[in-house]
Order: sequence, then structure tokens, then C-alpha cells
Amino acid sequence: MRKTMVLKEGWQFGRDRENAVQEVVLPHTWNAEDGQDGGNDYYRGTCWYRRKLTPEETAGETLFLEINGSGHTTQVYLNGECLAGHEGGYSTFRVELTGKLQPENLLEISVDNSDSTRVYPQKADFTFYGGLYREVRLLSLPREHFEVLRDGTPGIKVTPVVNLPEGKAAVTVETWQNAARVMMKVAGQTRTVEADNGHAVTTFEIPEVRLWDGIRDPYLYTAEAELDSGDAVSTRFGCRVFEMDPRKGFLLNGREYPLRGVSRHQDRKGKGNALSLEDHREDMAMIREIGANTVRLAHYQHAQEFYDLCDENGIVVWAEIPYITMHMSGGRENTLSQMRELITQCYNHPSIAVWGLSNEITAASAVNEELLENHRALQELCHRMDSTRRTVMADVFMLETDSPILTIPDINSYNLYFGWYLGEMEQTDEFFDEYHRKYPDRVIGFSEYGADANPAFHSSTPEKGDYTEEYQALYHEHMLKMIEARPWLWATHVWNMFDFAADGRDEGGKHGENQKGLVTIDRRTRKDAFYLYKAAWNRETPFVHLCGKRYKNRAEAETEVKVYSNQEQVTLLVDGRETATRTGRTVFTFRIPLTGTHVIKAVSGDAEDEMTICRVAEPDPDYIFIRRSAVSNWFDGDVDPGCFSVQDTLAELRAHPKAGAVVNAMMEKASASRGDVAQSVKDNPALQRMMGRMTLISLLKQGGADEESIRQLNRVLQGIRKEAE
Repeated sequence: MRKTMVLKEGWQFGRDRENAVQEVVLPHTWNAEDGQDGGNDYYRGTCWYRRKLTPEETAGETLFLEINGSGHTTQVYLNGECLAGHEGGYSTFRVELTGKLQPENLLEISVDNSDSTRVYPQKADFTFYGGLYREVRLLSLPREHFEVLRDGTPGIKVTPVVNLPEGKAAVTVETWQNAARVMMKVAGQTRTVEADNGHAVTTFEIPEVRLWDGIRDPYLYTAEAELDSGDAVSTRFGCRVFEMDPRKGFLLNGREYPLRGVSRHQDRKGKGNALSLEDHREDMAMIREIGANTVRLAHYQHAQEFYDLCDENGIVVWAEIPYITMHMSGGRENTLSQMRELITQCYNHPSIAVWGLSNEITAASAVNEELLENHRALQELCHRMDSTRRTVMADVFMLETDSPILTIPDINSYNLYFGWYLGEMEQTDEFFDEYHRKYPDRVIGFSEYGADANPAFHSSTPEKGDYTEEYQALYHEHMLKMIEARPWLWATHVWNMFDFAADGRDEGGKHGENQKGLVTIDRRTRKDAFYLYKAAWNRETPFVHLCGKRYKNRAEAETEVKVYSNQEQVTLLVDGRETATRTGRTVFTFRIPLTGTHVIKAVSGDAEDEMTICRVAEPDPDYIFIRRSAVSNWFDGDVDPGCFSVQDTLAELRAHPKAGAVVNAMMEKASASRGDVAQSVKDNPALQRMMGRMTLISLLKQGGADEESIRQLNRVLQGIRKEAE
């Protein structure tokens, strides 16, 4: 019989092998604090875990160690002997201990998350946590057992093929084992299958199949396999049909089913990525609350427990490997091995619709033959291992749409941040309309979009770069309308569902965080934009949400009150008196006079929400990240046209030696504050062309520069004449 033991306690930890004496409980990461403090100096190196194995734990005919996630390069030692190594921080791997056991046994595991030239990821806008951050287990198996070593396999593979018109499915079950025959069970049917060279395969027919039908009915079947020795494996699976059409978007089981959802990073405040099952469940509950029907699991293989939750909740998944930002010439084999493990370990999950080949890989790498060949190899591997799913890439916003790399995956999606990092929100609409017009037969999606927001910052006149909750809400209001007008987008994923650690960042009033989440990294605060999507996507439970609850002190004589609701009519009450009723969809706005302290209530049927706001004499400085004022007319009539100024474009300034030196030094300092990724992509030619067309003052405003800094820079530029010297 198969026995699984979780090795949770009894571990000693340290940076030095001989002095690993700190007692820790798994799961564990050593970067839970320094990987989230914004110092960009978190420990990346080797650490050691040690544990004695008891005679009870090592009993059995064959024994395997199972590690479900260790970041990022791992070596396993038993009684001083190195038994195996693994490169990749997010997948399961196993090591056989049989034949190496002694009466007393010391298990030692070294884990290394340091810089590497071959193991991905190395450049990305998130913290690379080190540690044994998922469960470590011992598997005790009989001599005849199912395969456990090859790419962390579950030992059983299920491929359902659905005939929608006839309402039936053919379900092929495969197992690998060192036994002659296997008993298999599916949908009440049992048969014994003879193995051929360790491989057993048969196909079951389900005549009246119940479909895995997304959030409406995520029905799961179970396939079981057992050997005469008593070893047994099982897996859940779902019968469904995924299709992507360039004009209709995504189709589930033959009907149009627009995928509208979020992306997820797995880490949490104070925990890093050493999560519990309850943490995963809480994340899923919030994703369901918002009404999303899809999640992009970025940018690596997530825990099997979370894929299980996606299966159970009907959430369609984009699964990917950490081939991200920067191509490494020595990393090709690692991209292939991580993809093999991802597909092998996750194949049976019905929620997974696509395999992601890479993310923004051209941000810091040229599109050359080596990069293209790596993607071709991944594409071939995916289709060889799985003919039932499509491949996809998440393309960085400055990747030209005629680039040859776009033709390698089956479908594509773009990461666009117009209205935050560069440009205006409306450019997103223009981009997709132009793409769809130029390539009407290509499937295209929207894989990342977002704006950072610190819930402490607020403004009645929000603008990009101010990190206010109000600007994030305006940004997403625009993007929601843009998406709803383009049903041919096969999938859209908000970046991000949760704030996450990026230790290289130090901006927006917080250290070490990317704040584009709709929920804070500690999962305690749902930002206003969360409720915008809930109003648009979750039609099940009536609700109203008053925006700006944290924006209590307001200096204006008249203020806007905004309500998000999934109802068609909302009434606003001020100090108990009905003020106005609005009809519409999702967003309802009201204007009310401010004279003192007011209790505001929004009501729609039985749904209601309440907040208090106050009139104050001066803007509350606690709400302001960087003091700023309108700058459109700062320099009107105050600029010598014969000299450079902040009103010139970046390209014009850089074309002059002196002016270019000034702005280049300023831009270098600005990119450094956004971490390693900003540093690595700043020289991208396409990005430079985009930025070159913008005025310096628009770039400065977007980057959060204050009035005095802009005035000072303008004075410097006004001292440089435009004519050639």
C-alpha cells in the first residue's frame, strides 16, 4: 500500500551546512521579510535544511522523497551523499532513497536562489523567494508501483475527447508502472489493462457525458488505477471543449464564453510564498467574489492545491513557465525542462486551457534566431506532449506587431500599460482596433493591464502617477469599457488580483511592493477597483459599494460620490435625506455639496453601503504621495523658445549633447527606483521610440515628479540653446 508522510516539523535551517541549527517548520522561505522591504538586497544564495528520519518514516519496500517547490536550485543529500539535484523553483520533483538508507539517516537539502545563467527566472518584477516553501513528503511504496520519478509525474494521465453533438466523451487513461497489469476505473466502468513495456492505456466511453462547464457547472470525474501490489493512484478530470476564434473570442463547449479575469502571484505579506491551503482557499474565494471566470497564474507553476481549486470552481487557467523578461543563452534546456514538468504535472487539470511559452521575453532581449529557436522548441514540445491545448505568449507592450515571434505560439496576448507607464488610456483602444484590423485572422487577448494604487492616497482630481485609489479606479473604468466593446478579445487578465512583493521597487509610499493589485498583499483591503469588476462580473448577489471610504477629509465645496453596483438603479441619501436616484450599469455618479460632516448612504433594494466624509479647510497631506499641481500652464509665456525646456520631446532633447546628458541622467535615476526590470528594459529600442514622441513634462508627471523638481529641471534646460555649438 502507498503511504504518504508530510515532513513538516523537525527541520534545522541555516546558511552554513555545519551550522544549520535554527528550528523551522515547513513550508518555509528565508526571504519572507527581506524580500518585501524594498531594499533590493534580499539574500540570494545557498541555505541548508537538515532533518533526521525516524525508523518509522523510512519503513517500506521503496522510499521516495517528494519536494513540491524549492526555490530555485536544489541538491538532496542522504547521510552525506548527494543523491540528486533539481533546477527550477516551482515544480515537484522526487528522489529515491531506497538502497541508501542506514539504521540512522540524516537528510540534508541545499537550496539556492542566487543569480544564475541557466535557471529561470533571473530578471522579473517580483521577488525570487528561496526555501522549501511547499510541502516536503516521504512516499513509501510497494516494490511494484506506479512511476513517480519522471518529471514529477502523478503516474496517471487522462485525455477526454468530447463529441458535443452526440453528448458523449471518449476518455483515454494511461499509466506507467513496473507491473504487468493495471485495474482502471472511470465513470462506474472497471477493466484490467495489460501493460506494454511499463505503459498501460485504454479508452472508456461515457455515453451521456456531464460537461465541465466553467463556473456554471464545474463537474469533475475521477479516474482510478490500482496494481496487484496494492499501489493506487487517482486523478480528477473534466470533459470540456476549449476553442479560440479571432472573431468570437473564447468558446467553452461550443458557446461564446468571454474570459474576463485576473492574474495572480502566489506570495503574501510576511509569508512570502510559503503558503497554507487556507491561504490558497482565501485567494480563490476573492477571485470568485469578484466574479472572474479566468485566472492567469503568473509567472511560474503554482501549487497543485490551487489548480485543484480552479478545477473545482470552474476557473479557466492560463498556466506558464518563468521564461520571462530576459533570454539567457545558457537557459534553453531549463525552459524545456520546466515546461515538461508543468505539462506532466498539470495535464489532468480540466481548468487549464493554454500553456504559456514566455512573458515579455523581448523586453530586455533582441528578437534574434536564438530567441526564436527557443520558442519553436517550446512550441514543438507543448504540442508533442499535449495535442488538446493551445500555446500562448504574453507580449511586452513595445513588441512590434509584425515581429516574427508572434507567429510561433498558437495565439497571443499583449501586456499594455498605456495610461500608467506611458501614453494615455485611449491608446489601448487604438492598439487593439489596429491589431484586429491588420490581423483579422489572429486570436488576440489582453494579458496584463493595471495601475498602482496605495489605499492611503486620494484625490478629487486624480492623474496618472499619483498612486491614488481614485486614479486606479478611473483607469479600470476605462479598460472595462474598452474590453466590453471588443468581445473578440479571447481573454483579459487584470494585473494583478493582489499586490505582490517586488523588492527592487521603492515607490508609491510603500517599499518592495508592486501595488497594481485590486487587493493589498496582506489580503485585508479590497481597493475600490475590486468592486468595479465585482459590479460588472458578479451578477449573483446584489450589492452597492461607495467608493472613497478612505477619502474622508475633502477640501472642495462640492464633491463627487461614486457608487459601483451590479444593480440597475441606485439611490443616494445624505444625512438621511434622499438626494438623487441614478439608473445605469456598474458605475453611478452623484455630486453633492460639502458643508461639514456628512453620512452618505447608497441603496438599491436590500443592498446598501455607508460612509462618512468631512469638509476640511485644506487638502489633507496624508492623502498625497507627492504634492503636485496643474502643470499645463506652468511655463506659458515663461519659456525662451531658442532654448530647451520640459515642453520639448524626449527625442529632441536627446539629439543635443548637453540636453541629452541632462535628461539621460535624470531618466537613469528614475528607472533605478523601479527596480532591476526597469533597468534591464530601459534601452529597448521600441520603448525608446515610444518615449521619444512624448514631451518631457508628460513623462515627468507620469513618473510622479513634483512641481519644484520640474521647475528646476526646466531652468537647467533653459540654459542650453538649441542651435548647434
